[in-house]
Amino acid sequence: MSKRILFICGSMNQTTQMHQVSRHLGEYEQAFTPYYCDGALEVLRRMKRLEFTIIGDRIARRCGQYLRDQSVAIDYGGREGPYDLVVTCTDVFVQSNIRRSRIVLVQEGITDPEDRNFRLVQRHRWLPRWIAGTAATGLSDAYRTFCVASEGYRELFVRRGATAEKIVVTGIPNFDNCERFRNNTFPHRGYVLVCTSPLREIMRGEDRRAFILSAVAIAVGRPMIFRFHPSENMDRATAEVNRYAPGAQTFTSGCAEEMIANCDVLITRYSSTVFVGLALGKETHSDFPMDELRHLMPVQNHAAAENIANVCRRVIEDGVLI
Repeated sequence: MSKRILFICGSMNQTTQMHQVSRHLGEYEQAFTPYYCDGALEVLRRMKRLEFTIIGDRIARRCGQYLRDQSVAIDYGGREGPYDLVVTCTDVFVQSNIRRSRIVLVQEGITDPEDRNFRLVQRHRWLPRWIAGTAATGLSDAYRTFCVASEGYRELFVRRGATAEKIVVTGIPNFDNCERFRNNTFPHRGYVLVCTSPLREIMRGEDRRAFILSAVAIAVGRPMIFRFHPSENMDRATAEVNRYAPGAQTFTSGCAEEMIANCDVLITRYSSTVFVGLALGKETHSDFPMDELRHLMPVQNHAAAENIANVCRRVIEDGVLI
């Protein structure tokens, strides 16, 4: 019988990356699931306390709809396991029913900055990693191999405490060929694009008024477009732009990468979209130091999904680390 792979998805970025990898593994039986949890996190999920995360119902519904549209097999929560291999989008939480499986971890994109919670998790590994957000990516050591975006990110994850021997630079599918976004039908050109982050929704706080006014100052009268993060409170975000940047256009959906391809200036806070701006040579602003972001830039190899699939093939067949 064919060996079986479970792909654990999450946000649309994570889900589409998993799907791209799966297309190169057609010789195996495959199943997909929206992100899920157990234990204390499952209690919080049922209480609707995690709606701003990939565990929340809203993102899970979007993920599930995408998977149904793609006509792939869905196994919610991996209940039909065990699987010979699990490919997951994050290890800040490792589900109890996959801990004995061979796991390949795939980097999603940019990671959260190292804050006080991260330093606590780094020092005290018994603390739940999810309190540090994606800054704690790679610290579980539950995986056989960790596929990352670039050599810069490999260095970063090793410095944070991940096992160097388990990390391989493959690139990541949604950011390995940013030039393709130039071919698009988005009708606008020559604007300042602001891609927001859901900091308030994840309880990190943000002075949105100051952020918008800073973007207005950078625009110096040029047309502005705001593309809101999918996890945001859209009504609130739209009202704030209308108040502090009157005349700016707002978008609650649409391909952010194509909008970046057509802009003159990109402004972000903590968003993976910054890498698209850098790859396309846009004037780019971020809360992260720009030199650091250039060092972390995902490799533009046009082959990340296939590279990750080859890693998965080696792990499922031989059990090797990389």
